[in-house]
Amino acid sequence: MLNQGVLDVPVNEPATSEAAIAAVRHLRDVSASPVGGDTSQNADYFDIVDQYLPIVIGIVLALSFAVLLIAFRSIVVPIVAILMNLLSVGAAYGVLVLVMQKGYGDGLFGFMRVDTIEAWIPLFLFSVLFGLSMDYHVFLLSRIRERYLQTGDTEDAITFGISSSARLITGAALIMVAVFSGFAAGELVMFQQMGFGLAVAVLVDATVVRTILVPATMKLLGRWNFYLPRRLSWLPKLDVEGAAGQPA
Repeated sequence: MLNQGVLDVPVNEPATSEAAIAAVRHLRDVSASPVGGDTSQNADYFDIVDQYLPIVIGIVLALSFAVLLIAFRSIVVPIVAILMNLLSVGAAYGVLVLVMQKGYGDGLFGFMRVDTIEAWIPLFLFSVLFGLSMDYHVFLLSRIRERYLQTGDTEDAITFGISSSARLITGAALIMVAVFSGFAAGELVMFQQMGFGLAVAVLVDATVVRTILVPATMKLLGRWNFYLPRRLSWLPKLDVEGAAGQPA
């Protein structure tokens, strides 16, 4: 029988660093023996994420497009919603890297600078933020569409939608920012990254995106906002609940 044992080979790099991951991949290429440890787990996780992340994003975007298409009977609304939601998520990624990884303002927030972002953070942020952003978007659009169906005036509908929902959206966002800031105030780096990323994204989404970019985009699009091709006229008509609890 062959003698079996465990050989401990330390790598003088963080477990999530590119150098450590590369060392594990090289060791697996030249050796038939299994390679374990924290770095190996990270490498396996990265491989799984690289394989399934495009699938997850594609499914989320496709389902969001289909639901908004049916709810608002428009092909423009889903496209704008998806682009705005991706903008919020992208802003969160950028600020997170800028502060946590690059170190800009980390002392101001009391964060610990790290070489890498936790591997699970990007996918987690995308899932949570896309859901929250979509909720804000549907809430705002239901008010705008309600007014547009009554008056047929796009600019008036946008003004009505913003004025009737902005305080509620901003207030709810501030509550979530306060909750997420509690996670960011912790001592564990992973929770600092999660809380800070969520707080920044929600604040940007509820203020800059929902109260400035979305109304401006809809005003530029005008009557095309609720455009539905005739070939899709067979889609079922659904009542979307407005802020007051009345069908929009």
